[in-house]
Amino acid sequence: MDAEKLNSSWKDICNHIKSYNHIDSTQINAFFSRLHPQAMSDGFLMLTADNDFIKTWIERHYIEFIKQALLDLYQTPYTVSIEVDAAAAPALTGEEEAESLSPSNGGSGPEGTGTEAQTNTAAVATAGTENPPSHPTRSMSPNTPRNAPDTIGDMSRSASSDILHPTPSLTFENFVIGESNRMAYSMAVAVAETPGKSHLNPLFIHGKSGLGKTHLLCAIQNYLHETLPELVTVYIDSAEFLSDYMEATVAHDKEKSSYKRFKNRYEEADVLLIDDVQYLQGKKQTLEIVFQIFNKLTRLGKQVVLSADRAPKNIDMDQRYTTRFNSGSTFDIQPPEIETKLGIVKNFIEEYKESEQKPYFNISEDVQIYIAENSSSNIRELKSAVTKVIYQMTFSDQQKISLDDVRRLLENHFSGGPSKKLTVEDIQKEVEGYYKVSHADLVGKKRVRNIIYARQIGIYLCRHMLDIPFNDIGKKFNRDHSTVMYSVANVEEKLKESRELREEIENLRQIIRDS
Repeated sequence: MDAEKLNSSWKDICNHIKSYNHIDSTQINAFFSRLHPQAMSDGFLMLTADNDFIKTWIERHYIEFIKQALLDLYQTPYTVSIEVDAAAAPALTGEEEAESLSPSNGGSGPEGTGTEAQTNTAAVATAGTENPPSHPTRSMSPNTPRNAPDTIGDMSRSASSDILHPTPSLTFENFVIGESNRMAYSMAVAVAETPGKSHLNPLFIHGKSGLGKTHLLCAIQNYLHETLPELVTVYIDSAEFLSDYMEATVAHDKEKSSYKRFKNRYEEADVLLIDDVQYLQGKKQTLEIVFQIFNKLTRLGKQVVLSADRAPKNIDMDQRYTTRFNSGSTFDIQPPEIETKLGIVKNFIEEYKESEQKPYFNISEDVQIYIAENSSSNIRELKSAVTKVIYQMTFSDQQKISLDDVRRLLENHFSGGPSKKLTVEDIQKEVEGYYKVSHADLVGKKRVRNIIYARQIGIYLCRHMLDIPFNDIGKKFNRDHSTVMYSVANVEEKLKESRELREEIENLRQIIRDS
């Protein structure tokens, strides 16, 4: 059968299936557009699907309808074979798979009207959690924070009440405060003490990974669990939220209540904390659900706290989401200064001494300072360096460890700081890619505004990340000593006034360190 006739026959089959009672044509449009006829002869039809998800779903819920339509149209029983051909069309992400089934897309979601799906599709629901029933006096934590340090204890479940307890180690008391995070910390405390105040609703905290955002969200949860246990407090990481949404959409039950339970779980919260919302960018359907829940809670005076690794305006999402997420108070956490990092090191050592009941254990001051100075802004990297030193001392039964031994131990540990061997060329390359300018323009004579901006940022980063003389930097940029000095001073002055520029510079630093 030639391609034109094959496609025409497939179109007739799809239209015939739509004529059956209890079939929603929008479902057929959504799913069957992802099937492609490959061959057809008497009694045999071969189709290909974009991916395993579509193949599995069709085989479970629509294969018999296809066979019935073939019998009706051609009066011959057919064998139908479906194979996966990922090249036939772009494969959807799990998010998009869920969207194709969602109620708003006319699919077979829990509020749809099509064929019931009584089983969960493993290809999609790979990381979800059970949806515990809501309880008006519970403080619920659907999952352990995905980025929580390994040293923090797992969440415990009460066998009698099935109540999920928040991670106990992440509290306000053990959050190390510095100039880089003081404002965000203060606002988190204010929300925990009096949730729902309009000027702090929502509270949006942003900063690079590893700076303490998850710690603050869990500290709010712990504080409320202790002081206002009658409130329903829900913490969820956005990746877990997405997984929950996919499960609720795909694995709805006979009463089609999974989707409703999913929304109720969050809409019945008195305080909702959503971590890492930047992972929802590009996930239109999930963002819309978050937006609906967000609007309902804030309208009722319930508290919402959001975190991300960037400011709302820098997250790729519709303007209406950005505006609403930014409608309360937005605070950033900057990379910690040396004093704060040193405080974190000392605090971590004290926690170890207390947990292991080793009151006389200690790490020398020069080793602590070395770790603080050489670690990147990521607090997890800082803590893991301390952990390495502790384990080395414990397993070798050492009371002390020398700075030289620590240097050797951590030689390949740090992603940033003086131990990272960078060159001017490394920095130039990443700056060129970040600002989309050519190397010739970066070091050339062009005076176009965006090129001048990228050039000054590059010069500033060379000075601060490499700590080399102005004259040496100038040679690499074809600039004289005074021009380099001016560029560095100009960026430093702007950094005092612009949090956005500080965030931009830190993004670049991290890109350069990871390159």
